[in-house]
Amino acid sequence: MPTRELPYPVFDADNHLYETEDAFTKYLPKEYRRAIEYVQVRGRTKIAIRGQISEYIPNPTFEVVARPGAQEEYFRNGNPEGKSYRELVGDPIRSVPGFREPAPRLELMDEQGVQRTLMFPTLASLLEERMRDDPELTHVVVHALNQWMDEVWSFNYKDRIFTTPVITLPIVEKAVEELEWALERGARAVLIRPAPAHGFRGPRSFALPEFDPFWKRVQDSGVLVAFHSSDSGYERYSGDWEGAQREYLPFQPQPFRHIGQWRAIEDAMASLICHGCLSRFPELKIATIETGSSWVGPLIEKLADIHKKMPQGFQEDPVEQMRRLIHVSPFIEDDMSALADLLGIDRVLFGSDYPHPEGKADPVTYVDDLAALAEADKAKIMGGNLSRLMSV
Repeated sequence: MPTRELPYPVFDADNHLYETEDAFTKYLPKEYRRAIEYVQVRGRTKIAIRGQISEYIPNPTFEVVARPGAQEEYFRNGNPEGKSYRELVGDPIRSVPGFREPAPRLELMDEQGVQRTLMFPTLASLLEERMRDDPELTHVVVHALNQWMDEVWSFNYKDRIFTTPVITLPIVEKAVEELEWALERGARAVLIRPAPAHGFRGPRSFALPEFDPFWKRVQDSGVLVAFHSSDSGYERYSGDWEGAQREYLPFQPQPFRHIGQWRAIEDAMASLICHGCLSRFPELKIATIETGSSWVGPLIEKLADIHKKMPQGFQEDPVEQMRRLIHVSPFIEDDMSALADLLGIDRVLFGSDYPHPEGKADPVTYVDDLAALAEADKAKIMGGNLSRLMSV
């Protein structure tokens, strides 16, 4: 039984699966097999991308994982004692079937009182940045991952678990093909990295007109586009300041990097607006997931100021456009009421990040952070808004 029964359906915008070792490799064509390898380093299994060992996820097998919600107190109240990451998360636990397969995950959701969820991959967030100079390889590897997710999880499991295929954007035509492939298999939401698309001529915004064939198909299909926290490549900007380029390591906190931690999602949303994509496609459904909401107020202020000074650069008021089309899943430490005032209550989505250590151990208790809101507004945030977006 769940820890509490809510009087409305709960639709969690941010759940995660843990990939198995064959998730990236099972469907890779033979000529690309060496692009993704699992190797042994001093008795531990690591993932190597094109021969380069990554420490992005310390244990990419996920045989043992951090306890769900282990960092909830840290994110809510800080770390006054200056504990290390290991001290904060405690001892790892063994992965359970509900982290790996949809049927046992449904049982777990029933125990938690969660009716529906978006399901995101975990290790997949390292792929695109480490292949950014090879657009064709990026598309091949992402498609292999999507094939695995479709086989193991499906993109719509019993109208309750909506696993999100990854859409990578370096080659527009291939992005459209991947989207069509996913839609044919029942995808109701897709995952896009908040970062420039790295094509044959280098990086550029995915909101430029050359991507219009992709966005038109997205709009026509009604599929939800989720921009989820990822390795967006911004570590190299921190590296410029610190005089040393290194791999982005999300579990090794660095104060300077955290100053601009949410710059990628702010830039991504600003690009959709300033490059006119949301004006050309005004019925897109956009959600930002696991990127918090601290960037929302500053972006609104900047857009308002720029619009005041150069209204000719926009087809409509960019602030009103943001409030109409962009939905945000805030962190538990964010001010929910302030976010609702900025965007409107219909644009706020509940996401637990379960079973990651940064999220909620008991997802339904997220409602406690909404105590200042009316019951009708709680119902919208805890599931009604996402149900409307996905027409379920």
